[in-house]
Amino acid sequence: MNGITRPYKAVSLFTGCGGLDLGLEQAGFQTRLATDAERLCASTYAANFGKTPFIVERIGALTRQGLREQLGPDADDLDLVAGGPPCPPFSKSRFYRQNMPRALDDPNGWETINGYLKVLEWFRPRTFILENVKGLAYKVHRDALETIVTRAEKLGYKVTCGVLNAADFGVPQIRERCFVVGSLEGRIDLPEPTHAQDGVDLPAWRTAGDVLADLDTDEAACDKGHFAGGRHHDLLKQVPPGDNYLFFTEKRGHPHPVFKWRGRYWSFLLKLSPDLPSWTIQARRSNNMGPFHWRNRILRIEEIKRLQTFPDAFTLTGTLEQQWRQIGNAVPPRLAEAVGRQLADHLGGRLEAAA
Repeated sequence: MNGITRPYKAVSLFTGCGGLDLGLEQAGFQTRLATDAERLCASTYAANFGKTPFIVERIGALTRQGLREQLGPDADDLDLVAGGPPCPPFSKSRFYRQNMPRALDDPNGWETINGYLKVLEWFRPRTFILENVKGLAYKVHRDALETIVTRAEKLGYKVTCGVLNAADFGVPQIRERCFVVGSLEGRIDLPEPTHAQDGVDLPAWRTAGDVLADLDTDEAACDKGHFAGGRHHDLLKQVPPGDNYLFFTEKRGHPHPVFKWRGRYWSFLLKLSPDLPSWTIQARRSNNMGPFHWRNRILRIEEIKRLQTFPDAFTLTGTLEQQWRQIGNAVPPRLAEAVGRQLADHLGGRLEAAA
């Protein structure tokens, strides 16, 4: 890292199980304090990140003094605040639930975004990363994104916003996320893709088959507890790999249509293809909402860890559903590392220039 001998010091907000932190660690950052409202995440974090202090609390209840006491001298010398506020208020599914408020009109949306910005104001780290679903960049959420950018700019940050697809950075999953990054020391560009769908000028996207093949060599595998499709299991078996319930619609030319065109969520009976990246791993394990394995079963925890680029040895605590939620909510570490390296290079250059 351009001759830098110390790790960059970071505070992690909305830490979850630590996907963002894991990637940032690979890029040269060391988390000095983590926080999340879910106690189970603290248990998982401790199992993988050792003795890093972890505050279990809603962000709206955090105080400047409490954080300063935990950080000690680091409070005045932070390189990064990073975190992804919980995404439901900005998610695509919220468009279909018009009885529920969206974006900053949602009390939880306001608490999380405002809480993040308050921490930024309290400590003014040299850089920041705010990650969220692609929906944060939609026009309907313009007020939320403008609030983030405007308040950060008033603190002196040069801000860059953009949507990154994890598949473009070697993650075997199509997962689009909005990143807002800022620096007190000049503008930071988001990273350029390292992989491409066509594989012409860059290596091709990694596929689900690339990373899962060695985990499932038994063609008869249909684990107890991983039954998929529910009452539609026989239909799931007929869905071609890489397709979904739309296979059974009149518009697609099925001789015996079962479903109306766009009558279900797109992920209904969605099946992986071994020749393509996975679609976005959701935070909820379901028996009818995929993506499912091409062998017509729910994916296993060790498989979604691979699709999210977590190490095989990464420890998760809680029930199967709780483990799934932690991984499904996480930033893929490999994507986080790509963003982190942009910040590390930026900080390293500035440190050398200052010297």
